[in-house]
Amino acid sequence: MKMLINVPETVVADALRGMADAHPELTVDVVNRVILRRDVPVAGQVALVSGGGSGHEPLHGGFVGPGMLSAACPGEVFTSPVPDQMVRAAAAVDSGAGVLFLVKNYTGDVLNFDMAAELAEEEGIRIAKVLIDDDVAVTDSSFTAGRRGTGATLFVEKIAGAAAEEGRPLEEVEALARRVDARCRSFGVALSACTTPAKGSPTFDLPAGELELGVGIHGEPGRERRAMMTSHEIADYAVDAVLDDLRPSAPVLLLVNGAGGTPLLELYGFNAEVQRVLRERGVPVARTLVGNYVTSLDMAGASVTLCEGDEELLRLWDAPVATPGLRWGR
Repeated sequence: MKMLINVPETVVADALRGMADAHPELTVDVVNRVILRRDVPVAGQVALVSGGGSGHEPLHGGFVGPGMLSAACPGEVFTSPVPDQMVRAAAAVDSGAGVLFLVKNYTGDVLNFDMAAELAEEEGIRIAKVLIDDDVAVTDSSFTAGRRGTGATLFVEKIAGAAAEEGRPLEEVEALARRVDARCRSFGVALSACTTPAKGSPTFDLPAGELELGVGIHGEPGRERRAMMTSHEIADYAVDAVLDDLRPSAPVLLLVNGAGGTPLLELYGFNAEVQRVLRERGVPVARTLVGNYVTSLDMAGASVTLCEGDEELLRLWDAPVATPGLRWGR
């Protein structure tokens, strides 16, 4: 194992200290592990709180800022944050307009956010929750009951964040987040396993010359393993898997997401193949985002997320955003 770390036990704390130094527009509580917009609470504005295990950066901490999240709660690597983090974040960001928890569908995240919601409500904070479950690869896995939450998280956080920035009430922002999740589907492919600092070796066995179709963002098993395929073949398989579950009747938002260990040279080439498949299937693309946004440490691979758009969703997607991981229009 070769990693740019000190010791595995301090990886998350060290990263948070570095994030604080790099982004003075954020308030980073290294001890309590909460990342906040520096201007919270924002008067009259619904606050968005999300979080999950570290190792998926820039998700979630890199999406904190105007036009997106109000706060993020990072857990240990691939481990859910604890309820105390979420309650502390909710209390810090609540302006009286309510707090929306955005939760990826992983068992630990769901249980801990549910507990945090109960505790926060006991403190007089109005809480709503939206579950993100876009991965079509498997129905159930070792980490979830139902579909896993993956690339759609970015679309939900961005679009709901733009709606909150407009001053919409909690019920509207919650309904919009649910609508975005319902219109999103994702499928991921691994070319290599990831390595967690604590384990120091690959988290699963993927022999040379093989790839995992439908892999989860923690390295959970997918649909099948095959001999290595070309970018052309992988795009055909991944896009068809998504379109088998989502039949868009309007132009889509497209995310071609890197798993963390795949360079942009390959991701842009893969995007060309994904766009080809969508053209062949008669699916117009309204917006495209390519890069590492929902990662799995150093895993080589990529995922495809489609979100069926409409006039409102495209307008909110285009709205200004200013976060470390996503920034435009400001």
